[in-house]
Amino acid sequence: MKAKHRTAIITGGLSGMGLAIARRFAQDGTAVFVGTRSAGNADYVQRILGADADRIHAAALDVRSRDSIDAFVDHVVTTRGGVDILVNAAGVYEEAAVIEHPDQIWEDHIDINLSGTFRMIRAVMPHMKRGQWGRIINLASVAAHHGMPNNAAYCTSKAGLLGLGRCVSLEGAAHGITCVSISPTWVETEMLKRFIDADMQSTGQTLEHVRAEYAKSNPQNQLVQPSEIAELAAFLASDAARALTMEDYQVNSGSLW
Repeated sequence: MKAKHRTAIITGGLSGMGLAIARRFAQDGTAVFVGTRSAGNADYVQRILGADADRIHAAALDVRSRDSIDAFVDHVVTTRGGVDILVNAAGVYEEAAVIEHPDQIWEDHIDINLSGTFRMIRAVMPHMKRGQWGRIINLASVAAHHGMPNNAAYCTSKAGLLGLGRCVSLEGAAHGITCVSISPTWVETEMLKRFIDADMQSTGQTLEHVRAEYAKSNPQNQLVQPSEIAELAAFLASDAARALTMEDYQVNSGSLW
């Protein structure tokens, strides 16, 4: 199957790693559909996608809602005849200590990061099975392997993706469907930039200093870029990755954080 004939769905595809992956897939000629809760704001979508607006299609999607997912997937299948690639990049991150941990933060992380991924996989797998070809890529985190204080909800939701992926891999194997995850360390996305801004405000330090401190978290002394994650995703979604399944690929620059 050539890339120009493939159809990809990417959740969380208007920012960070999801957007980088969407752009990378589109370069190969893949028809890309990104799901976002911001799809109703046409000006915003146009501004984000820019020159890629004619190659990347944005539509309303809320991974917390089965009805929203079914409508989104039905739209893609009606337009393209099937789904070949699914990238689950939608996610939330909010810190809280275990003691007096708010229920809402826990529920949001599980519902979006983990259950949302499950709902998307459940919706697309029948179409991949009919086509006897599929690639499912879940965006996890090094937090799936290692705990962090004040991050019980996030670490748990990302760790759950690894178990989910193993089950999906086994059920999809006989039908040409692979399922893998990518677990990055700090990636220079909008989320990290918000952390840097907050650190600048709280410490009075410069952007260059705070950014350098995050870069020091790995021995390469460089922040991972979304485009690097996108290149890995492009390979994992290719024909060459047929035998790569039930695996988690840590992009850690030689360090856990």
